[in-house]
Amino acid sequence: MAKPRNRSFWCLSDSFLYCGGVFLAILLVCSFWSFFTPTLNFSSAITDPSSAVSCKESGFGVNLKSDPKDLTFYDDPELSYSIEKPVKNWDEKRKQWLNHHPSFAAGASERIVVVTGSQPKPCKNPIGDHLLLRSFKNKVDYCRIHGYDIFYNNLLLHPKMGSYWAKLPVVKAAMLTHPEAEWIWWVDSDALFTDMEFKLPLQRYKNHNLVVHGWPELIYDKKSWTSLNAGVFLIRNCQWSMDLIETWSNMGPISKDYKKWGEIQRSTFKDKLFPESDDQTALIYLLYKHKEKYYDHIYLEGEFYFEGYWVEIFGRYENTTEMYLAIERGAAELRRRHAEKVSEQYGAFREEYLKSAGNGKGSWRRPLITHFTGCQPCNGDHNKMYDGESCWNGMVKALNFADNQVLRKYGFIHPDLLDSSIVSEVPFDYPADEGPW
Repeated sequence: MAKPRNRSFWCLSDSFLYCGGVFLAILLVCSFWSFFTPTLNFSSAITDPSSAVSCKESGFGVNLKSDPKDLTFYDDPELSYSIEKPVKNWDEKRKQWLNHHPSFAAGASERIVVVTGSQPKPCKNPIGDHLLLRSFKNKVDYCRIHGYDIFYNNLLLHPKMGSYWAKLPVVKAAMLTHPEAEWIWWVDSDALFTDMEFKLPLQRYKNHNLVVHGWPELIYDKKSWTSLNAGVFLIRNCQWSMDLIETWSNMGPISKDYKKWGEIQRSTFKDKLFPESDDQTALIYLLYKHKEKYYDHIYLEGEFYFEGYWVEIFGRYENTTEMYLAIERGAAELRRRHAEKVSEQYGAFREEYLKSAGNGKGSWRRPLITHFTGCQPCNGDHNKMYDGESCWNGMVKALNFADNQVLRKYGFIHPDLLDSSIVSEVPFDYPADEGPW
């Protein structure tokens, strides 16, 4: 009779067979997996610090953490930001700074800093502070979309330069603070961006140093104090502008001849309504009396709403919206969802479809800026030509009209321009698949 095999031997050999079978199965699975799927590159999961984008650089390729020890105008103890102390040789000083900061030199010719602001104290109008907050958000949205820096000031940088004169000390200080920027764009707090895609045609202004919304015939033929609007202007960061600001400011409250300047302005421009010298009439006076010195350097933009009078605009927002949606129904590239950062490309796409829209008064094109002149949203002392409710409702409509252009990138819109509290989700192929939503 044969001896029975040792039980432990059988268990051991079974274990070897089982483990061998499992190992073989794993090899087969791995072979098929590597055949049908890309090879995993585990090394790419670990970032090589030497090949990473430097933390010192912003998204625009400028070095934010380098300020060489070379002396610049900032090291001059005589430098003053005050509106009362002139700056000389600014072009050379700015050029020198850019030479020491080469990462800012590239693209400097199109770099813009938007400057705006409001009064130091809370608003008297119960909804004034809310409107100012939304107005600032509106400007922040526009600047974020176009990659512009923005500075908001709510202080008087000179105690005498209040009200409409307060902008000039801020603009001068911004020029000195931002030598990397070619342009400073002042926008009043009651001026709202209402075309969030539109970008200024800077090439058009290459031979000019100041851009304002205005009309030459109203300056030289009609001699009107409303022949341009100084609530929105684009000014080049250069010595010419420094000199202009000095001359311009000296027609304001810092001048010992302030009262006299008011009399001169009113005698020159018969339609001026109040006796005090103001910044707008002062600029018009310089253009009128010293045309040979200033006219060739100032671009009076009248081809589009560089800023537009709200009364002739705010009633057209709904029609403009419908016209733009009609374009999009036939243009799939405009309906395509996209990241906010590439909005300018879609603005360029849209221009092809806006050739028949016209510009300015009577146009169905979105106005770049709707300016609520005379509304005084903070103090509430609006022009008696219209009631306060029309001002406040107009501002709410303008803000929501602009906000819809931003919110849509985030998947929502205001269905009612007068109701800021309600939003609706936008369907996938909006507006092609419009319906109850």
